[in-house]
Amino acid sequence: MNTNPKTSLDLTGKVVVITGGSRGIGAETARSMAAAGGHVIINYRRSEAEANALVGEIGGNAVAIQADVADPAALETMIDDIVARFGAIDVLVNNAAVFEYNPFDGDDYAAWQQGWRRTFDLNVFAAANAAWLAMRAMRKATSRSSAGKIINVASRAAFRGETEFADYGASKAALVNLTRSIARACAKDNIIASCVAPGFIETEMAKPELEKNREEILRQIPLGRVGSTADVANVILFLASPMADYLNGVTIDINGGSWFQ
Repeated sequence: MNTNPKTSLDLTGKVVVITGGSRGIGAETARSMAAAGGHVIINYRRSEAEANALVGEIGGNAVAIQADVADPAALETMIDDIVARFGAIDVLVNNAAVFEYNPFDGDDYAAWQQGWRRTFDLNVFAAANAAWLAMRAMRKATSRSSAGKIINVASRAAFRGETEFADYGASKAALVNLTRSIARACAKDNIIASCVAPGFIETEMAKPELEKNREEILRQIPLGRVGSTADVANVILFLASPMADYLNGVTIDINGGSWFQ
């Protein structure tokens, strides 16, 4: 029986780059992409042991590459090295992010500014730069029959308005708009963009807030549980697959019903 690629999650032969891929959502996405046949490049900044352990777990379909993607020069070197080694980039998942408290009523003006700069350097500028560099490579792959894909990992914070980490919410809102801009500007190059907006997910980044306010958070979620990394990775895999080739510029909420756009 012939399999219709448009109804398949098969990523065989696809080169997938995941920033911040050594832990949490990134690591689970790497597992899912590799299980679907993709060649997965797991980017990490400091988590070398975790990245190497993940590569060992996945096997031959994964490699780990160290780079601080918030550094434009290091990011360009990483993307160039990937293209030189693998010949292409088919899917870029912009997952690397930072989340830190930065309330309006703090006393340290310098810390306030530093928080915004650090958050936007990684959550927005790194994603925009990675997309630009990946798309440069995608355009050169003139033989590609399917679309190159940019998948951005945003957050429900992009839409809700946050009281203690406004810089994070604003950065994720920028990421949603970046997705829409790529969708409109780059479809002519057979490049499409999509976005996921998770709510609270069981990750190291969310752990402090979950430990502090789990009961309150659970009361916000009609499904009655905090999301798993697999809940998010499964949607990212769908977006990367041929089944989502006509989705362009969309943002998919993954929050158990705790927030609606």
